[in-house]
Amino acid sequence: MTTTTTATAAGAPTDGTPRTISRVLATVPYRPDELDQLRAAFAPATLIHCASTDTEAIAEALETVDVAVLEGDLDDRFVVAPHLRWVHCDHAGLNKSARPDVFARGLLVTGSAGRSAPALAQHGFYFALSLTYEAQRMFQMQAQHVWRGIPGYVDKVGLWGKTLGVVGLGHTGREMAALGRAFGMRVIAYRRSTTPVPENVDVLLCADRDDSIDPLVEEADVIMLATPLTDDTFHLFAAPQFERMKSTALIVNMARGPVIDEDALLVALQTGQIGGAGLDVFATEPLPADSPLWDAPNIVLTPHATPRMPDKTQRSIDTIVENARRYRAGLPMLNAISEKDVFTHTAVTTAR
Repeated sequence: MTTTTTATAAGAPTDGTPRTISRVLATVPYRPDELDQLRAAFAPATLIHCASTDTEAIAEALETVDVAVLEGDLDDRFVVAPHLRWVHCDHAGLNKSARPDVFARGLLVTGSAGRSAPALAQHGFYFALSLTYEAQRMFQMQAQHVWRGIPGYVDKVGLWGKTLGVVGLGHTGREMAALGRAFGMRVIAYRRSTTPVPENVDVLLCADRDDSIDPLVEEADVIMLATPLTDDTFHLFAAPQFERMKSTALIVNMARGPVIDEDALLVALQTGQIGGAGLDVFATEPLPADSPLWDAPNIVLTPHATPRMPDKTQRSIDTIVENARRYRAGLPMLNAISEKDVFTHTAVTTAR
């Protein structure tokens, strides 16, 4: 359930056959010194830099470039570019670029997954702690100068000793597992690929070996979603999963909105079927003012925004520089998507 750090796109050779780079288009809004790092990495290739909104300059560059480093996702212009072979999208979730025509064209597409992983994992625990410690009601009581106004609060149980379920074990998922272990939690993880049990995970379930996600759903006290949005993960959590969750369990979505069936989640919250939800991503963004999610019980919402890592841009640059080396050497690329990542559902999501 995660984009592997060494996956390769359809048609991208990884047998060590050397590849050349002649011209590069970059639309990333980097500082001059940061762009210099890209120039050095791609040298002696020519780097053409323009704003992502400069359609004329992009159209002209796409007539000749073989590599593009984009601020956002690729679109039809890049699919039909005659010489383009590799596109790097400078963000994590690449569901908008995981299009069937991209794979049919043989484009190699990579992203910057991992640049914000520690901050995203901490954001997930902001939700878990806020809901566990009833932060919203505590703030209300503080404003009203009320002492101990939540019945039964002293009998509540913290995160220590509970079970954390992590869905998607890429960069962010691994950080979530590490924090869960630091909080004294048992960790169950569910991912797509079959791998040995990684550090900080007690039980690993793998889709590729036909493991069911049900044990995680049924046993976890807190479920954190960090999986890419693909056709396989669209509405991965819907009514059947909410029915299997503990009535006290929390679900946290740091992945993409459509991984959760929001209508089913709303019913689960309104009926007390689950204990609460923390959402940073939504099927439609910005979240409409009339969405019932705003007023759902036991929910904490944030507007798809996380305090940034202090070296976020440098982390992106490091990935691009390393991938330039790998591309030229014909080696597997970091954060490359494959046909397993294809997403064809109609959904409104934004990049992180």
